[in-house]
Amino acid sequence: MKLTVIGATGGIGRAVVAQALEAGHDITAVVRDPRRVEADVHVVPTDLSRPDPAVLASAMEGAAAVLSAIGPRRRGEWGIVSRGTAAIAEAMAAAGARRVLIVTGVGISTVRTPGRPNPAKREPGAGFVMRRFATPLARAVIGEHMADVATAEEILAGSGLDWTSVRVPYLVDAPLTGVYKVAYGVSLPRAFRLGRADAAHFMLGAVDEPRAFARPVTVAY
Repeated sequence: MKLTVIGATGGIGRAVVAQALEAGHDITAVVRDPRRVEADVHVVPTDLSRPDPAVLASAMEGAAAVLSAIGPRRRGEWGIVSRGTAAIAEAMAAAGARRVLIVTGVGISTVRTPGRPNPAKREPGAGFVMRRFATPLARAVIGEHMADVATAEEILAGSGLDWTSVRVPYLVDAPLTGVYKVAYGVSLPRAFRLGRADAAHFMLGAVDEPRAFARPVTVAY
């Protein structure tokens, strides 16, 4: 299967590429700095904070799916996920690609966005600790980033594409286990942490998973 991986040098992106290659997939890696790509894959350099639509579309030609793990490297880059996702949706339309998965985050359904001025006070499926402590703390610390990824999810929902928003909790570097909890369309009672390798594992498995189409999916231990 031909896959386009965007943000292929980040923690989740590297894991996606490694696992996809092991499974025999044909990978095109879209990255800011091609010198950071260690795998033997086709590389397309572009910066999603200032994307070139034609270059981005060329990376998606013939792709069975686009997997995006883009995210800010520092606070000053907050906003890159929604801008990048808008560019991805536009490029996919130009390239004729349909299936896309992006990484977002737990708790984002409670965050105000331009398209959702009055968000839900509680994320469906979240447990007491998530509702009362974890999510409010995250909004206080990285609320602007959460609003950015929530906006990215809204962009996909209105794109007409076959999309999945992979809502992840606090990410850690840990060995691949392939064992985690998944909730389709809602949160999990205790979505506190997830290894980057397992996030990548879920994304690859969800490419052809009908339950993951056109909805957010929460993944956590």
